[in-house]
Amino acid sequence: MWQKTFLYKCAAFCCLTGLFLLPPGLCAQTVLPGADLPEFAQTEGAELPRQFRRLGLGMSLDDLKTNLAEDGLFNFRGDRDVSFLPAREQSLVETTGSSFVKRAFFQLRDGAVFIMAFSLNTDIMDHYSVFTQFTEKYGEPSFLDPREAVWEDGDTRIAVERPLTVKYIDKNIFNDILDESNLIESRQVRLRQDFLNEF
Repeated sequence: MWQKTFLYKCAAFCCLTGLFLLPPGLCAQTVLPGADLPEFAQTEGAELPRQFRRLGLGMSLDDLKTNLAEDGLFNFRGDRDVSFLPAREQSLVETTGSSFVKRAFFQLRDGAVFIMAFSLNTDIMDHYSVFTQFTEKYGEPSFLDPREAVWEDGDTRIAVERPLTVKYIDKNIFNDILDESNLIESRQVRLRQDFLNEF
């Protein structure tokens, strides 16, 4: 059952059966084989952003490293903050921030960013202010509960979570990973059953 959690309330990434895993302490849920990204009604309002400052979904690793190094909001240390995960062409960039951002996490697949997560400093930023900013710019969230507010369109999902984290997800790449993981799981279930049939 421990494998049935992964991505939505976590905060750093690690690899499990072809998926990533966020290090403990920043999130609370995860998505592994068999767990789909929940579908919510699309957000009404302005088009959802795929970029924060000069950091964006779809950005290459080289561009990400350059922009992090040039942005004074982050304490990026270069290649020391880059990890390569034992999944298909996946890597993770994890860096600390200064002032408003405590930590930032970027997950890449095939050399392109598909998840960005920013853990904010609650000493100088509060959940209500972030939630209000998103609501004023992008309309009411597609989904809201005490743990998170979600804005979603056809390609992008943005969540404002507790503890205060803003997460950007490229839905197309994320769903491709889930589909691949479900195929792997189906094959493992079939092999297990074939083995049991030998008795």
